[in-house]
Formats: sequence, structure tokens, C-alpha cells
Amino acid sequence: MKKNSIGSCLRACACSRPGRHATRRIVVLKSRKAYDEAVRELARGGIRPLRTWKSSRILCLRLDRRVSWQELLRHPELRSLEKDAVVRALGASVRDGRTRRSGKRRRSRPCGKLPWNIRRVEAPPVWRRTLGSGIRLAVIDTGVGPHPDLRVAGGVNVSGGRSYRDDNGHGTHVAGIAAGRGSGGGPLGVAPGASLYAVKALDADGFGSLTSILDAIEWCIDNRMDVVNMSLGLPPGTRSAALRRVVRRARRAGLVLVAAAGNAGVYSGGLDVPASYPETIAVAASNRRGRIASFSSRGKGIDLTAPGDEICSCWLDGGYETDSGTSMSAPHVAGGAALLLSANPGLPAAAVSPVLRRWAKPVPGASKRAQGSGLLQLRRIGSVFYPGVRPMPGRHQAKFR
Repeated sequence: MKKNSIGSCLRACACSRPGRHATRRIVVLKSRKAYDEAVRELARGGIRPLRTWKSSRILCLRLDRRVSWQELLRHPELRSLEKDAVVRALGASVRDGRTRRSGKRRRSRPCGKLPWNIRRVEAPPVWRRTLGSGIRLAVIDTGVGPHPDLRVAGGVNVSGGRSYRDDNGHGTHVAGIAAGRGSGGGPLGVAPGASLYAVKALDADGFGSLTSILDAIEWCIDNRMDVVNMSLGLPPGTRSAALRRVVRRARRAGLVLVAAAGNAGVYSGGLDVPASYPETIAVAASNRRGRIASFSSRGKGIDLTAPGDEICSCWLDGGYETDSGTSMSAPHVAGGAALLLSANPGLPAAAVSPVLRRWAKPVPGASKRAQGSGLLQLRRIGSVFYPGVRPMPGRHQAKFR
């Protein structure tokens, strides 16, 4: 093997064990050949990567700060070398630096079966035709449930534990907006018949790592999810070749990716990542008065707006909570995507965003950089079939219980 191969360069810089001179880095390689060579050479040196994503040609491993990385950084087979960044949930509790725990502001019947936000996006008229059955909707978050209003079909914990049980509340709140069933006395979500999957990638404080998000998206690809909600993000302007590559792969695999725009308000300087990627549906937040919420980030790339201010939904220990953030607006669109796909089997993922944007209602007084195409409106799903797609009403009009 040549001395200057990508594998030998990585081996020369890598650490086999943690220590004060070791630092985690994500390595993105240009080709499958380079990836295979790197894995073989690292194994020959007794070094096992912390994470590997073969399909995306990405490795996560420890590098030694005491040695020079110059040869590695100049290597033509290296796409990027980046830190394992911190990812955060985009609900008010995380935005304000607080974590709400079980028992705080818990309510038994906060808003009834049909809260204002579900009516505002016109989901109830669609339920005569479909409840979202047959669609796999994944929530990448702090976990989901258990909760009597939620039926979790499956899931995974990619943050280091075994259970996808929620230990923060944020993920359960988001899941309730997207697919709450109302069976525990709480509110219905946008797509109560969708198959809900919990992908726990954030911890009890609402934070996670970039590697856990990569793992989460890869799991969604491998397990053939239809819609993925990501009420989380990295600050505007963050560059990650690894995340961009995995998001692109998910999009090519036919997944509809919905992401929260961010909570930095008028002076955000752009959208959070991955909402800023063109492969995702970026969602801004509106309030009960039908205006853009003050905290909702502004910037090029917003696709839609949905209710995100003072939204009541499921919480820990079977309770309910009111929370705000673009974290709350994104699952309205994820649920809407599930309804659209359920009503139109065979509709390509690439068509979901254009259809929903075409039906959106402009928000008065708001610029395109604040609202995108406007407020999510789903009523037409109940009466319009997407051109060229043959409907299958018998399968998707199953009675909801």
C-alpha cells in the first residue's frame, strides 16, 4: 500500500482510545473505494471507528492533536473533516435554556379533541377521506411517549441507550401534533392514522450530536420511512458535508424531510441546518392571530408556515403541555405530508412540497423570507387527487378507532 493513501493518512492521525489529546472528527470521503481502503487500513492498525456510514462513505473516529493532519487535509480523496457538532431541539424549553420535566405545568385536558392549530391547517375535513394510514412517519427527537394518545409502531435509540422512551417531553409533544390519536382524552394530531416511529437522537436536555442525527437519518432510510420530522437544528451558516450528504441520500431514497426553520427571530441571519438545505421542507411558525411568530427565524429557503406559538400537545407521564417554537410548526407539515401521501399512493416525494406550497394561504403583512409560500392548508387533500396518480380509496379510508 502506498504511503500516502487515504487509509495510511487516517491511520497516522487516529487514536485507538479516548484521552486528553484525542478529539472526535467526522471524515467524509469521496469514493467507495477510498472508504473501503480507509476501513481496512484502520483495522490493520487496531483502530476501530466510533461510527461508520458505508452507504454515505463517512467515518467518525478520534484523531490525535499531537500529530500533524496536513497530509490528510490535502489528500484528494478527502471530501471534508469536521467536528462532531452539538444539535439542539427547537422548542421553547430548549430555546430559553430550560428543560421542563414531568409534573411541571401538566394539564389533564388542555384543549379538547380539536385544538385551534389543527383546525387552522384544515386537517379535520381531510379525515373523511384519509387519516394517514399506510404512511410511516418518523420523529427524530428526544424520544416518544409512552402516552395514551400515541401509538408508537416502532423505533430506535441512536443516542447511546436502549429505549426510545422520551425523557424530556419535546419529542412526545412533537409526535402528538403530527399523529396524536386522542384516545387518552387529549387532542388529535394532523394525521392520527399514520404509523408513528420514534427515533431518539437527543438527550434528556434536548441536545444531541451530529453523529446521532446522521445515525437517525440513516435508520430512517434503511427502515423505509415515508416522512421524517426534524424539529431540531444547528445554527445558521453551519457547514457539514456529512449531514448534507446523508440528507441528499435520504431525499434520493424517496423520504419527505421536514425541518424546523429555527427560533432566532427577525435577526436570525438565516435558517437553521438542515432546514436551510433544499432537500428539506423548511417550516416557519405562526401564532393564533394568524401572524408570523416573533421568534420564528427569517431567511431564504422557507417553504411553508404552520402554527407554532402556544401549541398544546402530549407530554411526559400521560400529561399535556403548551409549548412554542418552530419545533411545533414542523410536525403540522409532516402530518400534512402523511395525509397527502396516504390519499395519493404512488405520489413521488419530490411532489409533496410543491403541492402543499401551491395550496398554502399567504400570511398578511409577512415577506416571503418570513412565511415562504404561506400557511399550510390541507382541505384540498380531501377532494383533489394529484394528477397522474391513481387513487386507492378502499385501502386508505379505514375507520379510525
